[in-house]
Amino acid sequence: MGQVLDIHALRSLVAVADCGGFHRAAATLGVSQSAVSQHVRRLEKVIGRPVVERQGRAAAFTSDGQALLGDARRILAAHDDALRRLVGPARATVTVGATEHAADLILSAVAAALPGHQVRFRIDRTRRLDAAVDRGVLDLAVHLAEASSVDGVPVGSLPLTWYAAAGWEPPAGQGWPVVAIEEPCVLRRRALAALVERGLDPYVVCDSGYVAGVFDAVRTGLGVALMATAASTPDGLAERDDLPTVLPAAVGLRARSGADPQVVAAVTAGLRSALDLP
Repeated sequence: MGQVLDIHALRSLVAVADCGGFHRAAATLGVSQSAVSQHVRRLEKVIGRPVVERQGRAAAFTSDGQALLGDARRILAAHDDALRRLVGPARATVTVGATEHAADLILSAVAAALPGHQVRFRIDRTRRLDAAVDRGVLDLAVHLAEASSVDGVPVGSLPLTWYAAAGWEPPAGQGWPVVAIEEPCVLRRRALAALVERGLDPYVVCDSGYVAGVFDAVRTGLGVALMATAASTPDGLAERDDLPTVLPAAVGLRARSGADPQVVAAVTAGLRSALDLP
């Protein structure tokens, strides 16, 4: 057989699935986004069919991609197990979940706090992260405290900003259209409550399962969105300072039962530094 499924390419494919897109997969793997894209294209060339379709910053797997993803996980598990037996144990692995809001900041802070560990990330909604911690699937989870039914350790807060397409104005006499993450979502509820209090008659014109989908819809001029403040204003968007100020969203950290206390302490300190909590 002349064709080969490259291990590095398979690892990139799994990272795209686990992190929810190419950008965060690259950050998790410590490589460039173009390298991850090249790895996926390499796999597509081998099997002769597309495996991933881009949807903004997110990625959707084709049916062939889903099949390959399952094979990739099995191949990587066998590969890594062989290395552990033949070469010796690798760095300790810590699996961390995070909400998509400000995930880039959170992922980089966690990775910097654990330089001696192999860190694996999962991007998901707060309730699913909590469930994964309870099952022991995740070692740690960074979540929006208000969205969780379980108390966590406070590690900071995310400032919130209103975004709209540059030059956008609401349709006359029709209230304020809002783009938001689908329910349940803390920021969605906060956005609607703030606009109602201002008497702006808000209504949800579009909802999405992902932050990238919200920003894509806002770019088209569908409406405004209240989101975690980005390090720089996303392309094609403008901040709206004429809308009501909304208090920052508290961020908490949960650890599974039996998690290494030194790991928990290191991540807590790293997040508090990144999120400006003394």
